[in-house]
Amino acid sequence: MLATFGCGARKLLRHPTNYEQTKLKRRIDMISRLIITVAIALFFTPAALIVAQEHPEHPKKGAEHPKKGGAEKQVSTADISAGIKKNIDAESKKSSDGKFHVKYEGQDLALDLVRVHDDRLSDLGGGKYFACVDMQGTDGKTYDIDFFLTGQPGKMKVTETSVHKIDGKPLYDWKEENGTWHKVPAS
Repeated sequence: MLATFGCGARKLLRHPTNYEQTKLKRRIDMISRLIITVAIALFFTPAALIVAQEHPEHPKKGAEHPKKGGAEKQVSTADISAGIKKNIDAESKKSSDGKFHVKYEGQDLALDLVRVHDDRLSDLGGGKYFACVDMQGTDGKTYDIDFFLTGQPGKMKVTETSVHKIDGKPLYDWKEENGTWHKVPAS
C-alpha cells in the first residue's frame, strides 16, 4: 500500500501479524467488558430480589381472586388497605389514649400506625384477606403486626391480629402446607 504525503512518497506497510493481534486484543477487551458487566448484574440481582421481598414469609394465595357468584364484589388490595386503615382508626378513637392496642405476652401494647405494607396485602380466598402493618409503640419499638380480615369493600372486619416482628426480628414465620398457611417458629 502506497500513500503520498507532502513532497515525497512514503511506503506504508500494514503488518498482518500486528493488525491481527490488535484486532484480537480488541475482541478480547470487548468480551472481557461483557463478562464483567454480566457478572456485576448477576451479583446485584439477588440483592435486589431480597430488598423487593421485604416480607417473604407472610401468607398469600394470590393478588386478587374473582369471587364466585355475580352478586359479590371483587375485593382489591386497595379495599384491603382501606379496611385495615379504617379498623386501626376506629379502634384508636375508641381508646382513651388515642392509640391502637394489641395484646402481646400479657402486655397491652399502645401503638401508632406507621405504614400499611400495600405490597404485602393478599386475598387468601374464601373471603379472607391478609395485611401487614408497621406500628410504633410507646416503648419506642417498631412492631410488625399481621392482620386477618373478612368482608366486602367498605365493610372489612379484622378477625385476628398478631405481633409478627419486634424491631425487625421475626417471632414466627409462615409456611404453606397443602394450600394452608401455618405459623412456624422463626428460623
